[in-house]
Amino acid sequence: MASFEETFTQPKTTVPKKSSGIIGYDVPEGVDIRGRYDPEFSKILTRGALQFVASLQREFRYHIKYAMECRREAKMRYNNGSLPGFDLTTKYIREGEWVCAPVPQAVADRRVEITGPVDRKMVIDALNSRAKVFMADFEDALSPSWENLMRGHINLRDAVNRTITFHDQARNKVYKLNDQTAKLFVRPRGWHLPEAHIFIDGEPATGCLVDFGLYFFHNYANFRKAQGQGSGPFFYLPKMEHSREARIWNNVFERAEKWVRIEKGSIRATALIETLPAVFQMNEILYELRDHSVGLNCGRWDYIFSYIKTFQGHPDRLLPDRTQVGMAQHFMRSYSDLLIHTCHKRGVHAMGGMAAHIPIRDDPAANEAALELVRKDKLREVTAGHDGTWVTHPGLVPACMEVFTNNMGNSPNQIHSMKRRDASILDEEDLLQRPRGVCTLECLRLNTRVGIQYLAAWLTGLGCVPLYNFMEEAAAAEISRVQNWQWLKYGVELDGDGLGVKVNLDLFGRVVEDEMARIEREVGKEKFKKGMYKVACKLFTGQCTAPVLDDFMTLDAYNNIVIHHSIGSSRV
Repeated sequence: MASFEETFTQPKTTVPKKSSGIIGYDVPEGVDIRGRYDPEFSKILTRGALQFVASLQREFRYHIKYAMECRREAKMRYNNGSLPGFDLTTKYIREGEWVCAPVPQAVADRRVEITGPVDRKMVIDALNSRAKVFMADFEDALSPSWENLMRGHINLRDAVNRTITFHDQARNKVYKLNDQTAKLFVRPRGWHLPEAHIFIDGEPATGCLVDFGLYFFHNYANFRKAQGQGSGPFFYLPKMEHSREARIWNNVFERAEKWVRIEKGSIRATALIETLPAVFQMNEILYELRDHSVGLNCGRWDYIFSYIKTFQGHPDRLLPDRTQVGMAQHFMRSYSDLLIHTCHKRGVHAMGGMAAHIPIRDDPAANEAALELVRKDKLREVTAGHDGTWVTHPGLVPACMEVFTNNMGNSPNQIHSMKRRDASILDEEDLLQRPRGVCTLECLRLNTRVGIQYLAAWLTGLGCVPLYNFMEEAAAAEISRVQNWQWLKYGVELDGDGLGVKVNLDLFGRVVEDEMARIEREVGKEKFKKGMYKVACKLFTGQCTAPVLDDFMTLDAYNNIVIHHSIGSSRV
């Protein structure tokens, strides 16, 4: 095999092609760039980087298509009454005594991780937040417009090179990196999402291969020197439903390592367990990634979304108010406990869930009450055995760090001290137990209000939105959408507030009208008029009332943010 330098030569300076007044990206054969041309973007979309991405796409696209077809077949089985469960054919993996490769020293301590989009100031603030890890997110916290994606890659390149700065002109303040920063993990998009601004051999590229390929190509060498202590880069892997999808990622990693001639196992990743089918595949996912794994994460908001979606054809498994589906529910606690046991048995991190609160600056008492809820949640996580946790705002880092440090002491993690063998007896019934609670009109209203406002922001380029003292990402809008859909489909009777009425199209129509009026009052008439609220309302309500539940809200909404320019080039 030719070396990386021979096969994917990246020039020191990229000179775009010029002819007849046209300047365009220097693309290899079979690649079309349909996003806007920008000289800065061309430094990311070099010929070498695009060759690398195209090679990944060509090698793995049919594996990805097969995995997506397997998802569709599984959904049909669940819709016809089947339940997800442990796979008898891989029992030998679950019962085997194997372990994953040792955790690299660079990321042994992950007690608090902060997440957020790849916005330039956010990248600086998160890396400076005193968290142990910053997960830069191309997925749920990002609206994947062409501008956001390309500027995100520029920002991460500058962060790895430690040249990133941001000038806040309103405050006349320049932000730059501290001497000590969080370790950088990157979350690409899920397997199901396309990148419609880049076509390879006549079809849209796979979004996660674009995200991974561009970031890895430009940053692997400097990252390993500056942050990885000889290891890395580090990634988070979202939305997987089966170990076959983890196998694809493992093969992608091995192919990338061979191309750049670094040792096998250099790339490390944490897989999010945020779909219900994946909870029955945790051992298998770790097994497929065993040379590249540093653990699993409880992606609990998406997990709730997946619970509803998986049981969309089961009227006996209706989810109560979203506010009542916390870690005290048996099926949620079982999921967390089994994840800890599985990870520690295999020698890797068991990461806890998200604290999405944001500081309430104008109400100190309410802010302290919210912080106390966060502390209790993190105390539950650390005493259960989690090695770290997630926050969305730098203001939560000190409180969460204190909880984990007080309970872990000088140990960087609990991999060897908290085995949770008691959780080994958890079975399918524990993981599928029906949640308890009531369904209320207030939850229907909240779902509608949050879903419309999040989608309106997403359509304007914001994927991480502060709403009602929480930093909401796509998972919150997805829960809102699928719960509304489920309640409408099965005519759920609302209780807990003395109404005793059933959810139907007439009631939902009145709720939408009321909540749109409330949104207009809250944001102001001028912002409401200029915003995308009416478009978002049409999209959101259409998906809530559709006869067939869409797998992901963002797949439909994505068409509204894709802007094609001249294929491969753009006039200037």
